[in-house]
Amino acid sequence: MTHFEMELEKLKNVIIKIGTLAVSQVGESVKALLFEPIEGKEVKKTEIKIDKLDVKIDEICQSIFALQQPVASDLRFIMASMQISNEIERIGDLAVSVIKRAKNIKEKHDLITKFEIGDLAKEVELITAKTNECLLTLDEKTIAEILTLNKNIKTKGDEIIDHIIDEMKSHSKVVVSGTNLVIALKHLERISDHCSNVAEYVYFMVNAKIIKHEKHDDLNINLDK
Repeated sequence: MTHFEMELEKLKNVIIKIGTLAVSQVGESVKALLFEPIEGKEVKKTEIKIDKLDVKIDEICQSIFALQQPVASDLRFIMASMQISNEIERIGDLAVSVIKRAKNIKEKHDLITKFEIGDLAKEVELITAKTNECLLTLDEKTIAEILTLNKNIKTKGDEIIDHIIDEMKSHSKVVVSGTNLVIALKHLERISDHCSNVAEYVYFMVNAKIIKHEKHDDLNINLDK
């Protein structure tokens, strides 16, 4: 194996590692939101690991660009990896923000049950896991599933937020908890958006086509593969 191939392999491994850590972080944030506040030490450690891997990915990519002349698919992989790393780092940050907000939601169990927030949170966990799977397999069917999930999460999240705001208008005692819950839900929506962005970069990596800002319904992705 050449030095160039070794660097590419290292980059692939680090991308998978940072993706796995993000899945863990989102799982912890959902746990904190749906159940009880959690101890923040392990979450903080994971956040630090994600930040370090994000920097490492940039360093590997810069090293490859400086010492090699990657072409075609290798170049797309390197370019996409730098963007994917940034998206995953933001997923980790948002997961930590959800955990912090969850501590300030006193009436959260009633609100979560009433507006079926658990279902939405589980979908965010699912899209994060599928995003990591997508990084492993580069499978177009998984990409399509992620894009569809993101659309559903956005629609469902906005509907729930509208209901919470109506609840806050009717019952002033839930204003503080409702506000924190709305912010936490917005963070979950953003996590889903970042997952969708990762899927778009993987699509670019595989097909040499940028699909950002396109209507995904128009994409030629075969769901029956």
